Amino acid sequence: MSDRHVVVGAGPVGREVAARLAAAGREVVVLTRSGRDTGLPGVAHEAVDASEVDALTGRVEGAVALYNCANPGDYTTWEAVWPPLAASMRQAAERTGAVLAITGNLYPYGPVDRPMVEGMPDAATDHKAVLRTTMWADALAAHRAGRLSAFEVRGSDYVGRGVGANGHVPRVLPAALRGRDVRVLGDPHQPHSWTDVQDVARTLVAVVDRPQAWGRVWHVPTHEPRTQSEAVNDVLAAVGRPPVRVRAMPRALTWGAARVLPMMRELEELRYQFTRPYVLDSSAAQAELGLEPTPWDEICRRTADVTP
Repeated sequence: MSDRHVVVGAGPVGREVAARLAAAGREVVVLTRSGRDTGLPGVAHEAVDASEVDALTGRVEGAVALYNCANPGDYTTWEAVWPPLAASMRQAAERTGAVLAITGNLYPYGPVDRPMVEGMPDAATDHKAVLRTTMWADALAAHRAGRLSAFEVRGSDYVGRGVGANGHVPRVLPAALRGRDVRVLGDPHQPHSWTDVQDVARTLVAVVDRPQAWGRVWHVPTHEPRTQSEAVNDVLAAVGRPPVRVRAMPRALTWGAARVLPMMRELEELRYQFTRPYVLDSSAAQAELGLEPTPWDEICRRTADVTP
C-alpha cells in the first residue's frame, strides 16, 4: 500500500510537515512553483503550479494525503490567489482519493469575547476571513457529500523556527535580540495565544492517520496565552538575553499608514486580535488526539533562531 504524502508549500508549516513525515520513513514530495530544495533529508521536491488542477492531480495520484500548507503571505493578493488554489486542491483530492489536510487559522471566528473552541460559528465578516471560511465550508460540503475526505487544523499566531517577518513575535525579534525596545500592533499587554509551527505539523500528521477524526476542525495544541510583551521577553530569556520594553505602535501612525499602504489596511482589519484577549482552547485535540504542545521554553529557543 502506498505511503506517499504530497505537501503543497515550503513555508514553516510545510517544512515541518515534510520533515516529520520523512523522519518517520514516509515518502514525501514537496510541491512549490519553483521546485526549490528545502534541504530536508529524504524529501523530494517538484515544481508545479498547484492552482492548475490537472498538473496537481498528476502529482497527487497514489498519495495517501494532500497537505494544503500554502501561505500567500501578501494579504493584498488573497482574492486572486486563494480561490483557484483551494479549488484545485479540492478537485485533486476528489480525483485521487487523497485526504485533504488543510492548514487553517482563526480568522473565520472573527472578534470573540471568550476562548475559541471547535464548533464556534465562523462569523467573521472581513474579506480575508470570508475567504478562509469559504475554503473550509466548500471542503466540508464535499466531505459530507462523500466526494472527498478532508479536515482543517487551526492555530493562532505562529511562533517557532522559520516563521520570519509574517509572525508578530518573530517580526520584532531581530531588534529585541540586539537589546532595542520594540513596538507591536495593538495592546502589548492583552492575553494572546501563540501556536508553534511544529505543533501545527504534528496535528496535521496525527489527524491524517486517524480517519475517524476527518470531517471537522481541530485546534492545534497551544499553551496558555501570553501577552505580546511576555512572549517577546520569554524568547529573549530562553537564549540568555535581557528583557526589552514592548510598546504599542501609535494609533495615529497605524491609522494613517492604513490610509495609504494596502498591507497596513489589511493588518488594521485584524487589529481586534490584539486589542482584547485572543485565546485558543485546544483541549479537544489534547484529549482526543493525545497531543500536547511542545514545551514553551523549547518553542522560545527555536523562535529566537531568526536566521533566514
